[in-house]
Amino acid sequence: MYEPKIIAFFCNWCTYTAADLAGVSRMQYAPNVRIVRVMCSGRVDPELVIKAFDLGADGVLIGGCHPGDCHYQNGNHKTLRRYLLLKKLLPQVGIEPERLRLEWISASEGEKVRRVCNEFTEELKKMGPLKKEVKNA
Repeated sequence: MYEPKIIAFFCNWCTYTAADLAGVSRMQYAPNVRIVRVMCSGRVDPELVIKAFDLGADGVLIGGCHPGDCHYQNGNHKTLRRYLLLKKLLPQVGIEPERLRLEWISASEGEKVRRVCNEFTEELKKMGPLKKEVKNA
């Protein structure tokens, strides 16, 4: 049975901390997610997202602080701009835009991490594996 590979870029201060909370609270979520901790979601360059797909990810999840709560003041605003740009770019390199997801998750929202990871895993299972080889952008 197909199991999607998901790369998750999580902000150190909020979403990564929430994922840690989910773990210590023994909230179970799909093991398909491989978390990459970044200091700020604003540091997730579009090239990193394309590279994750190129290296075999079926989906990419970006998690950051809620707007207005960024520890670096406006990092998550940069994230949103890049996310919207990527949603337009992905079809041009052969990737369905639904394979990229952005979520605002604060440090206290471990349950949201669990829910989002499980939902995204199920959505990707329905879509099937990323079929097309990614064209370098």
